[in-house]
Amino acid sequence: MKVSLVIPAHNEAAFIGGCLDSVLMNAAGKFHEIIVVDNASDDRTAEVAAGRPGVRVVYEPDKGLTRARQRGYKESTGEYVAYIDADTRMPPGWFDYAERTLTAHPEAISLSGPPSYWDANPWQRATLAAIWWSTAPIAYRMVGYMLYGAHFIVKRSALDKIGGFDRDVEFYGEDTDLARRLSPHGKVLFRMHFVILSSARRFKEEGMVKTNVTYLMNFVWPVLFGRPFTKTHEDVRPTLP
Repeated sequence: MKVSLVIPAHNEAAFIGGCLDSVLMNAAGKFHEIIVVDNASDDRTAEVAAGRPGVRVVYEPDKGLTRARQRGYKESTGEYVAYIDADTRMPPGWFDYAERTLTAHPEAISLSGPPSYWDANPWQRATLAAIWWSTAPIAYRMVGYMLYGAHFIVKRSALDKIGGFDRDVEFYGEDTDLARRLSPHGKVLFRMHFVILSSARRFKEEGMVKTNVTYLMNFVWPVLFGRPFTKTHEDVRPTLP
């Protein structure tokens, strides 16, 4: 598979190095290209990213997650475009699992899965895992599509058909909006064993209950009404633990 990896990053100097190191350690030589989209950062994000071998940094001056995703899509050249967040860590076998799954399902145009939170304490990790395992499989069966924005792979031809990302969606719900718009064009797969290591920094900053409710509402609203529930968001950029 010819897969371009895109990592949007706004002021992620504390996290982007660890993210890229995990990619280079666990998927060395497997990606067609690795692109970091420096999304209007005013810290050392671009410098840190450019210091890793084989990484190309492009600048997107219009701040916003979907705008950074769109820029990465336009800059990339792979048959598939993979996205991971700058605060994630790619585990061993991530690329191989994706390749096996998408090869086995030629009708699939996208693949995603849940997170495991690498910087959460044990009770947070257990609670969040229980929420994912008790809700995501049911929701996926009911709705027929699901996508978790911290990591997913999408076929370029499918992105072409829908015009890429909706840049009017600021942050919350952008992943479900994308899955909803992709679903008429092929199977949007969600596999519980396709895991990314994600940061729990938003849960720590804004609280477990508030954050989970916000994410829930912004899954339900795009499904039912075609738009996110929450229009604004706070940037969460804590110091790396």
